[in-house]
Amino acid sequence: MEGDKYLQQFLDETSMFNSIVLGHLLPSSWWVTLPHFLQTWLRNYIAGTLLYFISGFLWCFYIYYLKRNVYVPKDAIPSNRAMLLQIYVAMKAMPWYTLLPTVSEYMIENGWTKCFSSISEIGWFAYIMYLAIYLVIAEFGIYWMHRELHDIKPLYKYLHATHHIYNKQNTLSPFAGLAFHPLDGILQAVPHVIALFLVPTHFRSHIALLFIEGIWTANIHDCIHADLWPIMGAGYHTIHHTTYKHNYGHYTIWMDWMLGTLRDPEDDSCQKAQKVH
Repeated sequence: MEGDKYLQQFLDETSMFNSIVLGHLLPSSWWVTLPHFLQTWLRNYIAGTLLYFISGFLWCFYIYYLKRNVYVPKDAIPSNRAMLLQIYVAMKAMPWYTLLPTVSEYMIENGWTKCFSSISEIGWFAYIMYLAIYLVIAEFGIYWMHRELHDIKPLYKYLHATHHIYNKQNTLSPFAGLAFHPLDGILQAVPHVIALFLVPTHFRSHIALLFIEGIWTANIHDCIHADLWPIMGAGYHTIHHTTYKHNYGHYTIWMDWMLGTLRDPEDDSCQKAQKVH
């Protein structure tokens, strides 16, 4: 009985999120009669789509218009056609991408994970420690998932190659961040869900991190090297798109550094300069 009461907190939270998003964007007759799982999926789908377009358009407006020729040379700006194709691929996959947070919320609501509802239950120190472990698990899992999507040829051919048609600076843009085969995008985010079974995780933090993925992937596809160690920024990720065998990491360069797959943008620039001379 006590367990059911505790799990009800998660259900109340997801119901609140559903009401906030759907209640402000859709007529109530369109969603209130839907089963809770479908309401949650619809909320995640709408929120994910809005996040993708808002972050993509704002970032493109900033780097291609307001800061034109500052960060990206004019001949390296992707064409409107290339960006529209990326949007098309991402939008085809979005209904499937947003199933992942929906399924993870379902598992949390049913008590299958180690999720907890409030930080006050464990205190800030334990929360930060658990969050750090969660992020290490996610980083480890995403590195190996990404690497195997390259190394296992059928996975690359039928899944990951969809994303790697964007293989040079003038074809990469923030909109390429979610331009994946649906199963590819889900596989690379699955470590976030696996972590829920391994380490106590704050529910809202887990959901926030899944959606932050959308902003992060937009950022690492803009070809702008921020040079902020040890962050796996766009400079590193652009090299991944051009060499196919370096910089598989997600948030940091640590996994690539430890396993010998790291290629630094600064070293890469020096090598190109030497070839020119």
